[in-house]
Amino acid sequence: MIRIAIVDDHDLVRAGIRALLEQDARFQVVGETGDGQEAIRLAAATTPDVMLMDVHLPGGIGGLDATETIVKDNPTVKVIILTQYENREYIYRAIRIGARGYLLKRSVAAQLKEAILTVHGGQRYLHPSVADELVDLVTGGRSIEDTEDDYDRLTAREKQVFKLLAEGKTSRDISNYLTISLKTAMTHRSNIMEKLHLHSRAELIRYAIRKAVIPVEEV
Repeated sequence: MIRIAIVDDHDLVRAGIRALLEQDARFQVVGETGDGQEAIRLAAATTPDVMLMDVHLPGGIGGLDATETIVKDNPTVKVIILTQYENREYIYRAIRIGARGYLLKRSVAAQLKEAILTVHGGQRYLHPSVADELVDLVTGGRSIEDTEDDYDRLTAREKQVFKLLAEGKTSRDISNYLTISLKTAMTHRSNIMEKLHLHSRAELIRYAIRKAVIPVEEV
């Protein structure tokens, strides 16, 4: 039996996926959450075989950053990104940080089950349109590693602060949310702007959208 955890900030989506999988004796849902930080704790506590991960989650840690941490800390957990977004940057980053699959939410139930079985068996599973994007990358003479940029060099805490800034939080909001001093929050903001070569909040938001940190709808 394949043990699965579901991460999505919409209760109805999680309930639908759980109901679908629990109809099949091959799958067991061992946990679910709608929060990135909780997803990291869930992976450590339950060590599922496969974790289905949405890209955009509320709070300081998004789905891709959560995936990066989970893959590093729990090598046996195989993450499948399950999202509505097929943005090229999202796909490249997901694969680069260690996700084993990338599936679009418009996929049919059979594709979801196939993705879980494939990834659990040690192979990658990519939605056809996602696979086409990677083919374009390779035929263009680039590699996944070539897509790395300054964002990947931020610390875990700086990535949290960056996401909160992109969501419109002030330095004081961030200090309260992360339980850090206002001075520390402001220092993180300054370091982030310098590392990413950004000069305004508008530039920060555009960068955050491009890096799959926040969706376009949040602007």
